[in-house]
Amino acid sequence: MKISHEEMSARIDACFDGKMVADSSQFDELTFVLDQADLIEVSKTLHDDDDFKFTQLIDLCGVDYLTYGQDEWITQSATGSGFSRGVSRKPVILDDADTFDAKRFAVVYHLLSVEHNIRLRLRVYTGSSNPPIVPSVESIWSAANWFEREAFDMFGILFEGHPDLRRILTDYGFIGHPFRKDFPLSGNVEVRYDADQGKVVYQPVSIEPRTLVPRVIRDDNRYSDELKDSTDG
Repeated sequence: MKISHEEMSARIDACFDGKMVADSSQFDELTFVLDQADLIEVSKTLHDDDDFKFTQLIDLCGVDYLTYGQDEWITQSATGSGFSRGVSRKPVILDDADTFDAKRFAVVYHLLSVEHNIRLRLRVYTGSSNPPIVPSVESIWSAANWFEREAFDMFGILFEGHPDLRRILTDYGFIGHPFRKDFPLSGNVEVRYDADQGKVVYQPVSIEPRTLVPRVIRDDNRYSDELKDSTDG
C-alpha cells in the first residue's frame, strides 16, 4: 500500500530522532542527510523495519562539490552555429593535499520500498579525510557492490568493509579519478601502439588543454507561435 511522503517523513523523524535531517529538494522527493557514523545503523533499520522496508538500492553514486555553483568560463564571441570559444574566468582552486573540505565529496543512495511504494534519497558527506571514506553498505544491499566500485573508480571514494574494492571502468594502470572536478579534461596520459615494442604504451598527453563552453540556445523562428498558426490553418 502506498503511503504519502508526509507519512514517511513522520515515521523517519519519530524513529531516528534527528539522525536524518530533511534536505530541501525539488519534485516533491524525500531527501535526507545523515552523518556517516550513523549510516550502517540507519540503513539496517530502513531495510528491515516494517515501517520502512526499503529493500532495494536503486542507485548509489558519488558527487564532487568542488566549485559547486561557480562557472568555469566566459565567452568573447558566439558563432552562427551556436558555439563559441571559451575564456577561462578563474583557475580551479584545489583542496589542500592532506585534507578536503568536509562537504566536498558525498555519496548519494537511492532507495525503493516496494512494500510502501515510495522512494527515498540519502546523502552522506565523506568528511575531511584524504582519501574520502565512508562505510560500505554492501552487506545490507548487495547491489551496492558494483555501485561502490564505480564511485571508488570515478571519485576515489573508499568504502570501508567492501569485499572487493577495485576499479571497474578504467584499467588497472589508470592515473587519477576522472569524475573529480580537478581532473584534467584531457586526462593525465594517453595511449598509443608502439610498433617497435609491439604493444600499447602510455605517454604524456600531447593535446593542449582547452575550456569548453555549452551550446548557446537561441529562439528559433521556425517554431514561433505565428508560424505554427499559419501552418495549422
